[in-house]
Amino acid sequence: MITILIFLGMFVGFASGFFGIGGGTVLVPSLIYLGYDVKTAIGISIILMVFSSIFGSFVNYKNQMLRLEHGIVLGLGGFIGAQFSGLIVSHLPSWALLLLFALALLGSLYKFFKAPAEPQEPPNESKVLLFFVGLFVGMIAISIGIGGALFLTPIMVGFLHFDIKRAVSTSLLFVVFSSVSGLISFSMHGLMDYRSGIILGCGSLVGVYFGAKRSHVVKRDLQKKLLMILYVVLFLLTLNKLIGF
Repeated sequence: MITILIFLGMFVGFASGFFGIGGGTVLVPSLIYLGYDVKTAIGISIILMVFSSIFGSFVNYKNQMLRLEHGIVLGLGGFIGAQFSGLIVSHLPSWALLLLFALALLGSLYKFFKAPAEPQEPPNESKVLLFFVGLFVGMIAISIGIGGALFLTPIMVGFLHFDIKRAVSTSLLFVVFSSVSGLISFSMHGLMDYRSGIILGCGSLVGVYFGAKRSHVVKRDLQKKLLMILYVVLFLLTLNKLIGF
C-alpha cells in the first residue's frame, strides 16, 4: 500500500502543479476507491495539499508566474473560512459530503466551459471582493476535501476575468492558506490519518515540480480543455460512488 500511495501522490502532485489545484479533486475519489472512508479521505487530502501547494507556489514564484498580493488576500479569506470545515464535516453524513462534492464539480465545469481562455476585459482586482471570495471558497472547499482551486479558478477566469495561467498560479497559493487552516481544524476534530497523508505528500513533491513547469509552457486553450476533461472524469467517478450509497 505504501508504494501505491507514493505513486498516487506523484500523480496527484503533477495534477496539482499543472492545474493549480490542491489535489483533493483527484485524491478524494481515488482514496475512496482504495477503500478509505470519505471523511478519512478528506483529512488525508488536506495533508497532501499542504505539501503540494507550498512547493508548487514556490516553483511558480521562482518562474515569475505568481503575483503574491492576489493570492495572499484570497488566502487570508480562505484561512478564516476553512476554520469552519472541521465543524461542517463533523455534522454532515458522508453521502451529503459526496453530493456536495459532485455539485461543486458540475457547477465548476459549467462555468469553466462558458468562460474564454483569453480574458476579454481587465481583471477585477478589488481586494475586498477577493477576500470575501476566499472566505466563501475556503469554508466550503475544505469541508469536501479540496483546496479551493476547483471553485476559485473558474471564478477568477469566468467572473473576475483573470488570465487562466495567472488564475492557476494564484489558486495554488490560495490552497496554502486554506489547507493549513483545514489541517488545524480537522486535527482539532480528530479527523486525520497522518501516516497516509505524509506518505502521499512526500510523493507529491516530485509530481508538483514537473506539473508546475509544464503548466508554464502549455497553450491556454489546451490547458482549459484538459482541466474540463479532469472535471468530467472526477464528476462521473463521484456520481458512481454516490449512487452506491
